[in-house]
Amino acid sequence: MKATDISNMADTEIQEKIKESRTELFNLRFRLATGQLDNPTKIKAVKKDIARLHTELRARELRAEREAQAS
Repeated sequence: MKATDISNMADTEIQEKIKESRTELFNLRFRLATGQLDNPTKIKAVKKDIARLHTELRARELRAEREAQAS
């Protein structure tokens, strides 16, 4: 997932995507432990996506705080 895609999402969409990604990460880890995972680099990609989503949410929070202080 690209940062431009994330920046175009609403806050609720981002939170929903975080939930989906965490579920996917859990399933990937489970499959890795049972030896059924074909591509272990997928775990790293999902972790990065989760981090990008959290970063965008935090950036929006900070932007809103700065705007509130400026007013």
